[in-house]
Amino acid sequence: MSSRIEETLQNDHDPVGVSSAEAAPAVAVESPAAPGPEPRPGRSWQGVRALLVRLHFYAGVFVAPFLLVAALTGLAYTFTPQLDQLVYGDQLRVEHVGDKPRPLADQIAAGRAAHPEGSLASVVTPPGPEDTTRVVLSVPELGEKQRTVFVDPYTAEVQGELTTSWGSTPLTTWLDELHRNLHLGETGRLYSEVAASWLWVLVAGGLALWLGRSRGQRAKSARGVLLPDRSAQGVRRTRSWHAATGVWLALGLLFLSATGLTWSKYAGERFGQLLDAVKGHAPELDTTLPGAKAPAGNEGGEHAGHGDTHATASADPAGFDAALAVAREAGLDGQVEVTPPADSPGAWAVAQKDNEWPVHYDQVAVDTEKGEVTSRSRWADYPLLAKLSKLGVQGHMGVLFGIVNQIVLAAIALGLTAVTIWGYRMWWQRRPTREDRKAALAKAPARGVWRRLPLPVLILGVPAVAALGWALPVLGLTLLGFLVLDVAIGLVRRFRTA
Repeated sequence: MSSRIEETLQNDHDPVGVSSAEAAPAVAVESPAAPGPEPRPGRSWQGVRALLVRLHFYAGVFVAPFLLVAALTGLAYTFTPQLDQLVYGDQLRVEHVGDKPRPLADQIAAGRAAHPEGSLASVVTPPGPEDTTRVVLSVPELGEKQRTVFVDPYTAEVQGELTTSWGSTPLTTWLDELHRNLHLGETGRLYSEVAASWLWVLVAGGLALWLGRSRGQRAKSARGVLLPDRSAQGVRRTRSWHAATGVWLALGLLFLSATGLTWSKYAGERFGQLLDAVKGHAPELDTTLPGAKAPAGNEGGEHAGHGDTHATASADPAGFDAALAVAREAGLDGQVEVTPPADSPGAWAVAQKDNEWPVHYDQVAVDTEKGEVTSRSRWADYPLLAKLSKLGVQGHMGVLFGIVNQIVLAAIALGLTAVTIWGYRMWWQRRPTREDRKAALAKAPARGVWRRLPLPVLILGVPAVAALGWALPVLGLTLLGFLVLDVAIGLVRRFRTA
């Protein structure tokens, strides 16, 4: 009798809380016959559930730390707009709102007088009446970063300068790098890609296990799926909180996983190949003047307005006002970035930078001498995949819907933290507590569940997993690592038994 109880306990420790009644059949009477080898379970759809239990357990144990770090660093990054205003308010806001802004040429002259180093890269107009103008300088010793001078648009007085990266303040850049790679460079990006690659697997597997459980009528009702069972005790209570919270978070977590993968290192390359194949990239703005020969290496035009800083030392400050006036007449309202031509002759690029919904991402190329638009790129003309990718990134960063977007992301980050902690708590609660077999943690679900899979699932599943591993290389390699570890553990146990 004790041997069967031990077997039941060993198969009763999945992170979604499969009970002992589900993990192994209940045994009331021990057969007096001599013990012999138990028959191997046949193939059935229960094998699929057993495989999901084991996969969910291992992914939860080994990947959850990455998810926890991503959730906490993402939570910190979510409120960078408010933190920027708190830390850099003197540079970002004007003291008094005036009646009419000064010409950009006057503001640029003031900025260059205070900071003559480097060369003029672009000018970003204020997003609101209380905001400053940004004069962006390209300074060689800063590398890919820029020096941004903040100028009061009404008085043309310089209010300060910051070293920025793609338009972001030092604090935002620091938190972004923390969330993206833990300040460990390209190697550190693996952590975030592991989290994004496995997050959707954990969510999908957890949903399948929670919705597919068969014990009791509570499992069949919407209340039983969406709300925790407060009458339960111990591990069942923890499981209900873990699973019900996961259901509420599922859509948001799947969104974060998908959008995070689009700009990851390896899966992002695969996504780029997909965009190439279906011609799903955003259209580029052609800044070559009509009749002029395209500069070498830029036959297809330049893609301006997305953080490119093609610095030029000879840009005429008056050209910024001329280019802005033509762009305004062409319908580009709101905050815009004006970029001088990187080569002469060339057109000036003016790009909208309104990231809140409804977004405005139109761009125009302007011939300032003739005062006309030579080329245009409209947001409405973006391919569907390019639109989804752009909007997804903005939603992931918490800027698409303003403060509402930030609150939702913060709730998801806190919920994911709680779900992760509950998962580990269940692992601890299911530990053996008998005097003769105490353990700090519970054992993993039983090995060899693939032998119980129906043949159609096995035949179709292997190539599907291989294709998935190609599309998401980090997921494929870590899954292969799990399999190698599992086989090694099995061989060691077999050797000890022999």
